[in-house]
Amino acid sequence: MAYDKFDILNSAGVPLPIENVDTDQIIPARFLKATERVGFGDNLFRDWRYNNDDTPKKDFILNNPTYSGKILVGGKNFGSGSSREHAAWAIYDYGFRCVVSSFFADIFRNNCLNIGVLPVQVSPEFLQKVFFAIESDPKSTFTVNLAQQKIAIDSTTATEAFDINPYKKDNMINGFDDIDYLLNIKKDIKNFAQDTPI
Repeated sequence: MAYDKFDILNSAGVPLPIENVDTDQIIPARFLKATERVGFGDNLFRDWRYNNDDTPKKDFILNNPTYSGKILVGGKNFGSGSSREHAAWAIYDYGFRCVVSSFFADIFRNNCLNIGVLPVQVSPEFLQKVFFAIESDPKSTFTVNLAQQKIAIDSTTATEAFDINPYKKDNMINGFDDIDYLLNIKKDIKNFAQDTPI
């Protein structure tokens, strides 16, 4: 299995109400040397999290113990910039399983879906409701139901549907990456090859 199966996620959210967060901010280029998906979480938002002497910046949200959870809530146009898949790796390795925003860069969105991070795109109005819920109570929880393609603010009746590619949805529910998917239908591929004249 390539990554954890995603069914229903119930978690608090970590707010990052900044627009146009690009992949170089998510994981700076100097940390792209590794080729395995491990260890990148240590450098997630590195330049925002740490001073030059590697001490944590007290005012950055990931260094604030008040906020925790597996849902990262970002501003509009999250994941813009270069196409580095390491940005998605860093988010997953840190422990986030879902990113909520009102708009995602396409390549970043697909990189997330390939490794088990669910990008939930909501309307600007709903995103503001999410931020408000966290501001009102940092322990506010949210329920992301992948099968139903809905996100809910648990403290209210507010819910919103989100779109996802059916193939990627099925893969996330099963914890498959593209190779796992092909291995899962290996028998069907073999039968098709045998039954198809050259």
